[in-house]
Amino acid sequence: MPRTGRRKKKLFITFEGIDGCGKTTQAMLVSQLLTSERYQVKLLREPGSTAVAERIRELLLDANTNLTDTTELLLYEAARAELVGREILPALKAEQIVLCDRFYDSTTAYQGYGRKLDLRMVRSLHRVAVGDLKPDLTLLFDIDLKTAFSRLGKNPDRLESQSRAFFKRVRQGFLDIARKNRRRVKVIDATQSVEEIFEEVKRYLARRVDLV
Repeated sequence: MPRTGRRKKKLFITFEGIDGCGKTTQAMLVSQLLTSERYQVKLLREPGSTAVAERIRELLLDANTNLTDTTELLLYEAARAELVGREILPALKAEQIVLCDRFYDSTTAYQGYGRKLDLRMVRSLHRVAVGDLKPDLTLLFDIDLKTAFSRLGKNPDRLESQSRAFFKRVRQGFLDIARKNRRRVKVIDATQSVEEIFEEVKRYLARRVDLV
């Protein structure tokens, strides 16, 4: 007999990594899988997924925009506060699975490590933006810079156009975050094929949700 009805599960999963790592593809695949398993799923992205946050996203990624590093940080946190208040918390309250393409680990890696801003300040602003909210599971797709750069389009946005040295610091930032948060952050080799990566992702998912 086929199963009917919707399955409820309060779960917050984030997808992280440098540009070109393939996290967006994996987030979409996870959303499709969990939806097929009858879970209520909300797929979001940072910055974005609300009207205000999408406008902030346009500003942040516009290659013609010139921002100070601190302004950039504050804009990311503003977009995050909007997303948390309007989308993430209500979805979790309704016992949905929330999948988010980037969250505060990206800001720690990009603005803290990449821009070399004070990490204590960055983390304090995370708390302002999200309160006590933390992901239940973070999937970090790690990839070398050469492979990542080969996957970027011909017209990079403002962040994608940063230097190789910048992305080297960002990648190291992500790996440091993973090392300090081993229970939450799971590192996946993103140089594998999409199918191989997804199989690894599903193994981590199976520890959190019931999959057929």
